[in-house]
Parts: sequence; structure tokens; C-alpha cells
Amino acid sequence: MHELSITKQIVAICEDFAGKHSASKVTKINLVVGEATGYIAESIRFYFDILAKDSICKDAKITLETVKPLLLCTSCQQYFERVPFSFDCPLCGGQGEPTEIGREFYVKSIEIEE
Repeated sequence: MHELSITKQIVAICEDFAGKHSASKVTKINLVVGEATGYIAESIRFYFDILAKDSICKDAKITLETVKPLLLCTSCQQYFERVPFSFDCPLCGGQGEPTEIGREFYVKSIEIEE
């Protein structure tokens, strides 16, 4: 249910952006969402439709670009995707450490009509 509060923020960001650019409406919102955030795309879309219905964002399309979480090998310093039940680097066998890659969540761009 944490998608509700984050979706409120998305609508507010878009309304602010549209206001600063004297837009008549927001047509598209492009989000970047790391898979490690736990946000569910369909829930964001669902809440957006409800929250935006009486705003300048009504009927705006939302696209989500997902980012897979990556580990950083402590031996060879290469990033890699973790396989279930292992932190082993597929390149050298070293141990991977969690990174911030995959924890992103931000509005990448907003398209408007003036």
C-alpha cells in the first residue's frame, strides 16, 4: 500500500512541473523504478488513475522503466545480477555486495501540452 503515498507525490510533481510550464495538461509520465524498491507497477497505475482524475494529469500515460538490482564483486569490482541463493560473482567467483543499483525511484521525464 506504500504505492498510494508515492503516487500522490508523482501527481504533485507533475502538477508543479505543468504549472511552471503553463501546460494545459500532462500527457505522459516516465518513471524509473528499481526492482529492489518493492513498488508494484500495476498498483502505481491504479492509484494514479484515481488520484489524477480531477487534475491536470487526467488521462496521462505512465511508463515504467525497471532497473534490476546489481551486486558488486569485492574481488574483480564487476557488477552482476544475483542468482537465487548465491552472492558468487559469475566472472571470478568472488563475493558480491549489495549496491544502490536497483533501488532507484524517480520521475525521468514529464510530457505536457501547452
